[in-house]
Amino acid sequence: MHTNLFPVVPAQAGTHNTVPLESWLWIPAFAGMTWKVFWFAASLAATFASPSISHAQTSTYPQRPIRLIVGFTPGGSTDLVGRMLGARLSERLGQQVVIDNRPGASGIIAAELVSKAQPDGYTVLISGSSISAVGSLYKNVKFDVQRDLEPLALVATSAYIMVAHPSINVKSVQEMIAYAKARPGKISWGASVPGTVQHLSGEMFKRLAGIDMVFIPYKGTGAMMPDVLGGRLQIAIDNILVLTSHVKLGALTALAVTTAKRSPLLPDVPSIAESGFPGFDTAGWFSMYTTPKTPPAIVQKLNAEILAVVNTSEMRERLLTLGATPLPGTPDDLRRKLASEVPAWRKVITDAGLKAD
Repeated sequence: MHTNLFPVVPAQAGTHNTVPLESWLWIPAFAGMTWKVFWFAASLAATFASPSISHAQTSTYPQRPIRLIVGFTPGGSTDLVGRMLGARLSERLGQQVVIDNRPGASGIIAAELVSKAQPDGYTVLISGSSISAVGSLYKNVKFDVQRDLEPLALVATSAYIMVAHPSINVKSVQEMIAYAKARPGKISWGASVPGTVQHLSGEMFKRLAGIDMVFIPYKGTGAMMPDVLGGRLQIAIDNILVLTSHVKLGALTALAVTTAKRSPLLPDVPSIAESGFPGFDTAGWFSMYTTPKTPPAIVQKLNAEILAVVNTSEMRERLLTLGATPLPGTPDDLRRKLASEVPAWRKVITDAGLKAD
């Protein structure tokens, strides 16, 4: 038997979203052009091109806009980091980096789109740490991140945080456990989309605490937030990047961070480990990929430009302000990270009997 991760409430319906870069900080408006018109115009010359990539194309890369795929709805931590990077990469590369939100199946839809794209460096993926777990969670999906994507770079790492809506009047992990145990199966909780590390962190916590709460799946943090802030979800676990502002405003109550150590962003908030669960330690991390068989010269150029952006004082300060720690890494660094994370989460999923359709 396995645990059904989607017990009662269906995921919110929705289609993929493309959000103009000009609607986010740091990003200049692009002459009022819609994304579809912009992308069509930019890509028209390549429509009838040969699938092979010439040396000239490699040496002059990029010659047209780059599509940066995000596997979640706008407003979440992966989307936010992607937009920050995209804006600066546009400046460095001399070509627009266009954000394309493709939510669904815990990021697998976006990852598969990139894995099957033309291997020319014009389709890039930014992902959260869930990419190391989803291949083991979805029983009908054959996606394998170590096989189906070309690593580009590690970007940053950040803590997750468990929050409660003020309406349930709990101030600590132990108070939340007592509240949930008095109401088995009646507390709703969310963690962005199914299969993310924040979701799996919550499942681990539930098992350790011996509590029964109903998981509500969404297509991303942006889709989840109205229900969290409105009190329709009593508990949530998500990235500290997107929840801290709501905690500071008093709209949500911070209970604990998932990392072993407290976050400098919220130093008064304890860790789950120091709240009665020693050894509990999970974190989010952001990484970038492109299509397999992309020429090594393009992979190297993209890595160099991504790391150059991450290492700027402006980007580092921005990430730290949001609660993320810069973690610039090479393609080989990312391969080693995946080699460690994929089997670790596979074991968690297998031991817990978790599966999703």
